[in-house]
Amino acid sequence: MKYVQDIAAATKEIFSTMIMLEVSAGESFSRTNSKLEDSVSGIVGLAGDIKGMLAIHLPKKTALAVTTAFLGMDVEDVDEDVCDAIGELANMLGGSLKAAIDPGGSKVQLSMPSAIHGQEYTIDCLADAELITVPFTFDNHTFMVELQISQS
Repeated sequence: MKYVQDIAAATKEIFSTMIMLEVSAGESFSRTNSKLEDSVSGIVGLAGDIKGMLAIHLPKKTALAVTTAFLGMDVEDVDEDVCDAIGELANMLGGSLKAAIDPGGSKVQLSMPSAIHGQEYTIDCLADAELITVPFTFDNHTFMVELQISQS
């Protein structure tokens, strides 16, 4: 599947250099609008010749652990700091993957990052989008990075 290696490499590099966490990639799959439960998701939209989104989905405990490592301060509940950190993480991943998706740098634009969280939610993008989801693990935590794209 196209971009799986790019997702894995970008995620490993960002977690290693920016958050000081070593993550391992699992086998990619196509997540089909399944519900996310007690989670936080950071999202960056893609526009231009390739449309879609990049999202990182973290269970609440994982989001708190990542934010604690990222900000260097203990966080105990999902708050504005957690949402900002996970949104910025999505932004960094989006920027890294943009280089693989759009090597020339002029055909795809990224939106401002956003973050959502809740007890139960779904994220839909484009009906005809190609879905690529890569699961990751570190220290008994799991999360997913998802790319949904549709080429014009």
